[in-house]
Amino acid sequence: MRQIYLAATGQNRGKTTVALGVLDGFRRRGFDAGFIKPVGQRYVIEDGVPADEDAVLMKSVFDLDDPLALMSPVHIPRGFTRAYIEGQIVDDLAGRIRAAHAELAARREILLIEGTGHAGVGAVIGLSNATVAALLGAPAIIVSEGGVGRPIDEIVVNAALFAREGVRVAGAIVNKVDVDARPDLPRILERGLALHGIPLLGVLPYRPILSNPTLAMVLEGVRGEPIHEGPNLDAVIDEVAIGAMEPEHVLERIGPGTLVIVPGDREDVLLAIATTHLVGPAGGARGSVGRSTAASGGAERPGVALGLVLTGGYRPRRAVLDAIRRADLFCTLVEDDTYVVASAIHDLLVKTHPSDRGKIELIKALVWEHLAIDRVLEAAAPMAA
Repeated sequence: MRQIYLAATGQNRGKTTVALGVLDGFRRRGFDAGFIKPVGQRYVIEDGVPADEDAVLMKSVFDLDDPLALMSPVHIPRGFTRAYIEGQIVDDLAGRIRAAHAELAARREILLIEGTGHAGVGAVIGLSNATVAALLGAPAIIVSEGGVGRPIDEIVVNAALFAREGVRVAGAIVNKVDVDARPDLPRILERGLALHGIPLLGVLPYRPILSNPTLAMVLEGVRGEPIHEGPNLDAVIDEVAIGAMEPEHVLERIGPGTLVIVPGDREDVLLAIATTHLVGPAGGARGSVGRSTAASGGAERPGVALGLVLTGGYRPRRAVLDAIRRADLFCTLVEDDTYVVASAIHDLLVKTHPSDRGKIELIKALVWEHLAIDRVLEAAAPMAA
């Protein structure tokens, strides 16, 4: 049985995106592939079983018949770290991981092991990514994101921690690279990593839909009251703005890809945005606009937003809500304050859910095209007998 440990240099680097594509690549090559996330920080209850979100995602997307208890053997609830440090956790966590791994290894030809965060995450409970990879005897692939200096620096630092634990770093993948603007970046990254003996296995180009949520995801994520769905719930959010200033200043700072988070009692801001949608910006508002132009028919229109999230539980007057509906603006009303809502929407930025079928298919196609899956297969070391 072959296996590979997929790590990252930090949060939001696209590790789950890569994991989806790699597991799909293994299956395209005809392998009976399985998945395990030994230590999970974000978990849900699925069919009465607590499991990491990524394990639930992989089980759903690839219709895996392995029990979630094996795919996600250890998860860290709130307060777990403190209890562990104070000696209140007596479970053999490493033993639980070894047992789950061994059972999955007996069922599959190749196993994708997904880590959590950077190489040192989990060290506080004795289960850093480097420690777990060593425990399971798996070589590591490190995922970072676009740039030149930063990804190389991050990968080298993380590789050093894996090396200290005796884990072979089989290569690196750099995600979210703007290859359209910098077509020379893959070559530069490859040469830069080669100086440290780390092969570059692939560069994944930046795609907004893979990094930014759709309106439908926001509607589900903030659990608000739908006021108006607008023309396209699948529209991708390009930017998020807080509409807590005077209307003219808000209009200067939003464009056709912008989701505006605004207190529901700021009727002046809401009417200004709705009116701009209906009649166009008065006098040509200035300022930055969103990068996406899909919502405006291809023309950049300052002051024309993608949608509205009304916060604080404040319901505008009926006349204001009618204006929003006439403008055909996405709009939802939530009880939480603006800061809480903005934080929740930020948390949606890189999460992939089983229901995101279009996004998942794009991920599979993107990774298949740009990642050297055969080199990943070569790097996947046979598990020691």
